[in-house]
Amino acid sequence: MRVRFGLLVLGRPHPRLPTAVSLPQPGIFHKARFTHTNTMSKVNKTAHPFDKIRLEALLNRRFFYAPAFEIYGGVAGLYDYGPPGSSLQANIISEWRRHFIIEDHMLELDTTIMTPASVFETSGHVARFADWMVKDTKTGDVLRADHLVKNVLQARLVGDREARGVADKEKEKEEDKKKKKKVKSAAVQLPDEAVKDYESILAQLDNYSGPELGQLCRKYDIRNPDTGNEVGEPQQFNLMFASSIGPTGQHPGFLRPETAQGHFLNFSRLLEFNNGRVPFASAQIGKSFRNEISPRAGLLRVREFTMGEIEHYVDPEDKRHPRFPDVRHVVLSLLDRSVQESGSTQVTEMPIGEAVDKGIVANETLGYFLARIHIFLLKVGINPQRLRFRQHMANEMAHYATDCWDAEIENSSGWTECVGCADRAAYDLSVHSARTNHPLVVRQALKEPIVTERDVPEFNKKMLGKTLGRDAGLVQRIVGEMSEEQLAKLKGELAQGSATISTDGKEIVLTPELLSIERKTFKQSIREFTPNVIEPSFGFGRILYSLLEHSFWCRAQDVERGVLSLPPLVAPTKVLIVPLSAKEEFDPLIEEVSTKLRKAGIFSRVDDSNTSIGKRYARNDELGTPFGVTLDFASLQNRTMTLRERDTTDQLIGSIDDVIAVVTELVQGSLTWEDACTKLNVYDGVQAVE
Repeated sequence: MRVRFGLLVLGRPHPRLPTAVSLPQPGIFHKARFTHTNTMSKVNKTAHPFDKIRLEALLNRRFFYAPAFEIYGGVAGLYDYGPPGSSLQANIISEWRRHFIIEDHMLELDTTIMTPASVFETSGHVARFADWMVKDTKTGDVLRADHLVKNVLQARLVGDREARGVADKEKEKEEDKKKKKKVKSAAVQLPDEAVKDYESILAQLDNYSGPELGQLCRKYDIRNPDTGNEVGEPQQFNLMFASSIGPTGQHPGFLRPETAQGHFLNFSRLLEFNNGRVPFASAQIGKSFRNEISPRAGLLRVREFTMGEIEHYVDPEDKRHPRFPDVRHVVLSLLDRSVQESGSTQVTEMPIGEAVDKGIVANETLGYFLARIHIFLLKVGINPQRLRFRQHMANEMAHYATDCWDAEIENSSGWTECVGCADRAAYDLSVHSARTNHPLVVRQALKEPIVTERDVPEFNKKMLGKTLGRDAGLVQRIVGEMSEEQLAKLKGELAQGSATISTDGKEIVLTPELLSIERKTFKQSIREFTPNVIEPSFGFGRILYSLLEHSFWCRAQDVERGVLSLPPLVAPTKVLIVPLSAKEEFDPLIEEVSTKLRKAGIFSRVDDSNTSIGKRYARNDELGTPFGVTLDFASLQNRTMTLRERDTTDQLIGSIDDVIAVVTELVQGSLTWEDACTKLNVYDGVQAVE
């Protein structure tokens, strides 16, 4: 007998087999038809245009994520992850930890979410961590000001393209249906000057202040698209969730909007753990909370999310990075601030080494992290053609920052910031040190001591107190704050017999009996400085959603068969085990294969449902499972097993141990499918059993 298409033929037609299948003569042994080849089937992933509605239906049906508290009506901006979504996020985070923490020897932290108000008062979050919002003048509906301007102007530009016949009307209409809560476009041609103005505004939208956004609303008659009503003046809305610590309510606190402050407050301990040396980096993965004004974009804008943040501490006088030569060649798509301020969004492809050499990126350490971010995003499956690095413009960059870039990923909602990378200078450590009087500094032993000479005031404190009384302390402070030049002048006057200083309307006479100024030699063997901080900050939910969009496509022959081409590195399930039959004789073999995969560190799943193999594979294609192995009656007799690749649906065959060895290498990334085709035989759908 023989197995065809994974189904058993026993001398009479099988109910799930085509009747055209020829049957073997009883008692005759048929050899399996296996051949080696390195030819892969071609896959057409663009046969059907991207369909966001179809993707969202898949994600909802397979429970990647869903609105939290759904049976109570849900709360905007809060989502629960289901089994595949949780695994996908965990795998992305696992690779993040390996790529950054392990490879760069970072110090991992886990700090508290609830934070006393004094911490965020010092950091500036209480005063400045806010977005601009506008209210509908009649209904009171609240909208985020910059998003309102963006959505309305983009809709007008779409309508202009329709009216000019530049864009495909049907396609634009279809896209409009897919984008929930987007402004509807009308086919109205705009004056050429208006088109130019709109495009220029959109290119530098992040550079507008709140009052400037209000001026744009008035100048271009931007209204609430849901009601057509005018909107009021922009007002700042602080995005932090306020709370209190303890039963009395006397200790105000906030849910953290970022993990960064936990790093800075533990700097002294981290420095000691690192033997007092810089540079070094701390890293943390954890929940953060932002009370978004109008979270309407699924996982792209939520109120509770998981972040990964790195704080790299570096000498402000030396921002080189020892591993920068390893990434100098990495080519990034850069959108610098000068291009944006000119009203353009044209990116420049440039090696990061050249960008640092030209001063486009501020320093080597910042450039190193931009390149490493790029490599990480590509590794987890982001399309490099839809990834760019945009430099912050003057108005959107913090006053203390030296330079800041966002890794933006294009999805159906446009370009979305998924990673921020900023040179925060010494701001955070300096303000916390000043507030607490706890020195957050590095004390570094110098290889060669620095010898200097300078004038030093020496007071006869006993005589000074008797002579000047209450003014003695004032004089000591004034003289102690004098510069080298002022001390030299004072020294010359004292050599003439006396010197006079003026303060608070008083003139105080000093004599050599009260004060002498001596030239002294100083030997400095310790340098004390506040380190600068380079901070990459990752939003895992945004990366995850963008990855899902980039990975989704439908089979050319059947638009209903959706596929998520997730890389094996991050796929929730790596291997699907498909037994042909539910008979008990398969159980030991299923257990053997499951155990061997588990010992190899590969997460697998058994689908022994009574549906067809094709349907079992199809529904796991929706889950992004990259590989599947089939156990049939030939497996029981010959200990062979087929291996299926998700995208091509090609199948190979070999012994169970050989297949497990190959699939282990595939999952670990040390073997490509093309290489696997040279290690195992191609399976043509026919096997032989006696």
